[in-house]
Amino acid sequence: MGIIKTHDVSKEVEIRMTSEGIGKTPPTTVIAAFKNVVEKYGDNPAMKYEDGRVWKSISYSEYYANCKKFAKSLLHLKMKPFQATNIIGFNSPEWFTANCGSILAGGIAAGIYTSNNPESCFYVSDHSEAVAVVCDGVAQLKKYTEISLKLKKLKALVVYNIDKVPEDLKFSCPVYTFNDFLKIGEEVSDDELQKRMDSQKPGNCCTLIYTSGTTGNPKAVMISHDNITWTALNAIQVIGGIGPEDRMISYLPLSHIAAQMLDIHCPLMSGACAYFAKPDALKGSLGGTLKAVKPTFFFGVPRVWEKIAEKMRAAGKQVTGVKKRLVVWSKDKGTQKSNLAQYGQSGGAPCGYGCAHKLVLSKIKETLGLSECKLAATGAAPIAKETLDFFAAVDIPIFELFGQSECTGPQTMNYVGKWKIYTAGSQLESTEMKIIEETQELVYRGRNIMMGYMKNKKATDDTIDDDGWLHSGDCAKIDEDGFMSITGRIKELIITAGGENIPPVLIEEKIKEASNALSNVMVIGDKRKFLSALFCLRVKMDPNGCPTNDLDEQSLEVAKEIGSSAKTVTEAQLCESFKAHLDKAVAAANSKAISRAQNVQKWKIIDNDFSVPGGELTPTLKLKRRVVSSKYETIIEEFYS
Repeated sequence: MGIIKTHDVSKEVEIRMTSEGIGKTPPTTVIAAFKNVVEKYGDNPAMKYEDGRVWKSISYSEYYANCKKFAKSLLHLKMKPFQATNIIGFNSPEWFTANCGSILAGGIAAGIYTSNNPESCFYVSDHSEAVAVVCDGVAQLKKYTEISLKLKKLKALVVYNIDKVPEDLKFSCPVYTFNDFLKIGEEVSDDELQKRMDSQKPGNCCTLIYTSGTTGNPKAVMISHDNITWTALNAIQVIGGIGPEDRMISYLPLSHIAAQMLDIHCPLMSGACAYFAKPDALKGSLGGTLKAVKPTFFFGVPRVWEKIAEKMRAAGKQVTGVKKRLVVWSKDKGTQKSNLAQYGQSGGAPCGYGCAHKLVLSKIKETLGLSECKLAATGAAPIAKETLDFFAAVDIPIFELFGQSECTGPQTMNYVGKWKIYTAGSQLESTEMKIIEETQELVYRGRNIMMGYMKNKKATDDTIDDDGWLHSGDCAKIDEDGFMSITGRIKELIITAGGENIPPVLIEEKIKEASNALSNVMVIGDKRKFLSALFCLRVKMDPNGCPTNDLDEQSLEVAKEIGSSAKTVTEAQLCESFKAHLDKAVAAANSKAISRAQNVQKWKIIDNDFSVPGGELTPTLKLKRRVVSSKYETIIEEFYS
């Protein structure tokens, strides 16, 4: 009997197979999957990128050849099995090549968020004992000017998106352009690389995913070959299959498990093509890429869907008269169709839908670039009901899923044929899931469960019990049809002075639902006599993703509705109309509370919205409650003085 968990990156874990279903699929490695896709679809495009205004392709055969070159260069550096390569940069062919090339070499790939400062980069590179670090341009390379001196295992820095290494920058190791690095391993034999590739087992580690670090230093989630290949195969099967004709857009951070699974590994298991968005995708260019690519599968974090909806609402205001009535009628048909598509309903389409789709709904999809999208999905953070309802009305159902790095991405999914709106879906086939009655914690197990946290035995044992159940840290509920909904996080539970356990996320979402002007809400009350809250208004963001003082379109729309002349956060803070509006939102949320202890009694609009640059949000947009509590300590204490 093998081990099912470990904190040692060199260990091999047992494959948790089942006797039936997809769980009995023979285990395989990422390398075997790569070879298989090259044999089947070698001449097909694996990825496409824009060069000026022209889309250029890299075939699966070229992709594999480049990965082998990268792997040989790592062997030239004397990389040992299970040593790491770090990658910090925007999504690109080089990112994919470095990731998969490291795996071919028997190493482990570990992405670093581009927003990380040098100190955070040092933590990951030091903890993973990186032999090579691949950087996107000079800006990322510069982060290693000083910290490279302290990285004892580092043998090379590799930089892409430049033709020549800047001579004025000094490092403790050689620095190569990406193309030059691919050449340094030319003398390494095919046999040497093949031996390294053949030595890897499905239960070996091939990838590290560093967690967001909401409660301290990030933990290194060890993902095995089988975790990746089996989970990708399972997800592909659930959504009805992916093939060489399918297209997805790569734009979310590849240091996150969701993007790696969607952009790299699902294509490797299916022959689909990944199109790279521009680096400023989340600052506005994503819309153009959507129209150009017309993806067949598209995953967006909630904020992406919210931004699309905001632009559509703004455009909708320009429509009047008969055309306006036609749009309203068509959206009603879209809503009816979405309602019929819910689990347990009849399916099909209402009378008049065909006409509504031809005249209006199809045009909306074409405008957005989603006319050929088979599945639009979201996850990573809670999404507002109003956003889900908005897209359901235009016949673009957004399917929520739930997962973690620790379960290789998805654990529950909604999909065509099994969808219940406002839930995170039902469990993947051949996995188990249950709620611990005493704590309401969601736990699950299956072949998607990580090996453990590298170099952290305590955290591994705390997270995966001896029976193989992964303790998610999330409070949840599962309805009678098996659909799961997250209700909060155990570590975020507020325990009031009266001893009542309160999940703040549910209260925060109810308040935001009651006001379209609110971007973020954080409820406070741990060890306090009552609950209070910090409010962030929706504002315009500057090009660097930092919040400005100017209210955005939705906030301005609310201001108009309530008779406020406020155009900035500062003006809204002093506005009696805004105070009355937000008092009403709080009252609406309080009316839905299950006890008086869950009523918010005091609140205040703070000067800035939460953001990644501001330090209140992680790169995956999770709220750092301790950071916010510390940053706004004075305001919080005023609530209780």
